[in-house]
Amino acid sequence: METTAQARVIDAVRARFGARAAITDPDLLTPWQSDWRGRYHGRAAAMLMPADTAQVAAMVALAAAHHVPLVPQGGNTGMAGGATPSADGQALILSTRRMAAIRRIDADANLAVAEAGVVLDDLHQAVRAVGRRFPLTLGARGSATIGGLVSTNAGGTQVLRFGTMRALVAGVEAVLPDGSVHDGLAALKKDNRGYDLKELLVGAEGTLGIVTAAALKLVPAVAARAVAWAGVADPADALALLRRMEAATDRIESFEILPHSCLQAVLDHLPAARAPLAGAQAWHVLIEATSMAAGEEAPQALLERLLAPAMEAGLVADAVIAANEAQAEAFWLLRDSISAAERAQGPALQHDISVPVEAMPRFMVEAAAACEARFPGVHASGFGHLGDGNVHFHVRAPAGADADAWYAAETGRITPFVHDLVVAAGGSISAEHGIGQMKRDELARLSSPARMAALRAIKAAFDPDGIMNPGKIVALA
Repeated sequence: METTAQARVIDAVRARFGARAAITDPDLLTPWQSDWRGRYHGRAAAMLMPADTAQVAAMVALAAAHHVPLVPQGGNTGMAGGATPSADGQALILSTRRMAAIRRIDADANLAVAEAGVVLDDLHQAVRAVGRRFPLTLGARGSATIGGLVSTNAGGTQVLRFGTMRALVAGVEAVLPDGSVHDGLAALKKDNRGYDLKELLVGAEGTLGIVTAAALKLVPAVAARAVAWAGVADPADALALLRRMEAATDRIESFEILPHSCLQAVLDHLPAARAPLAGAQAWHVLIEATSMAAGEEAPQALLERLLAPAMEAGLVADAVIAANEAQAEAFWLLRDSISAAERAQGPALQHDISVPVEAMPRFMVEAAAACEARFPGVHASGFGHLGDGNVHFHVRAPAGADADAWYAAETGRITPFVHDLVVAAGGSISAEHGIGQMKRDELARLSSPARMAALRAIKAAFDPDGIMNPGKIVALA
């Protein structure tokens, strides 16, 4: 049921921008009122659908004038409930999906300017057509949008070489909570005009403003790539292999690690999938090497040259290099399907955390053992990006557990236990998916008073009325 203030905003939006700019049909709203994983459910009387930055600014100004909270939303692929409205129905959703223009691609400058609603895969295709590449990819590339990726400081599988979204954003355009527009798209190498608003807006999850466009750094298109799948005894051997490779070349873009239980879950989930290696392997690594210029050593030859001595040294038990692009994609499909496969197995608590890279092998083994000892019947495992310390640490419910009952009973016990292990290892409770509403209380529990005071002060300075994505990251009161 919409409030009087909400009705005034909706009516004003429709009067200025047409009926399409404010959706109130409950059937059309329903898919956007829950998060991708189905863990968080909210209510919104309407979803505002601006077509450009000027419309975003006008809608935010209207919301501010009537003190109506807004929840910015892109592709709704977030993993921390950051784009889901609260259950009280006080907020309207503001979707940027109609803002899907790639404003400019400058191949010479290695820059693209994309609006917030541009789908990542569409950007990949557009820049590929001019011989360039946007070097960030992830499993949700077919639905994740640029605005959401900027706002959550997304990572993905190429962070090892190119960094997270923050490293790839050269400039940001955003509408601030009062409806004013920050035009920061100029990709300046040097800019010392005080506080860096771009750095504040990247990763802010829409709590400080709504990202409407971003200037993004491009790199030359891949001339060739090779993908290898290797079996190792444990994560320590995997890290030793990575260090060997890093010492020999800077052309390793991805280095993923997963236990056999994760691979088996995918094989069970995808009927056509096949294990890359014959025989049982305790742990697996997926490695991608590329070349971006003619004359470089072929990636396949590079991987062969690096893997052969590692096998002789006993770091690698077995390995195979994809024979063609189809097989390379099949290897990546195994990796990208882990979350969906584990979700099909039953309820699980999924933790997106990071620890120092050197601590990651030990953490993956010892944290899993600690969880299984503390909570009998669960199965704990970690997989992720070994080169940047990012562990996707999942604790699966005992077989046959009722999902709702298990989440209600165990989330408050298991998640703090995992996070305490992370903090003890010198890590972070959020690596690449943000804080959202899922981790807000844990952030407050585990952060220093100085950090929390600074975060709250920044939020209050940008959004004193608390209308911008309330309930996410920090609470003002």
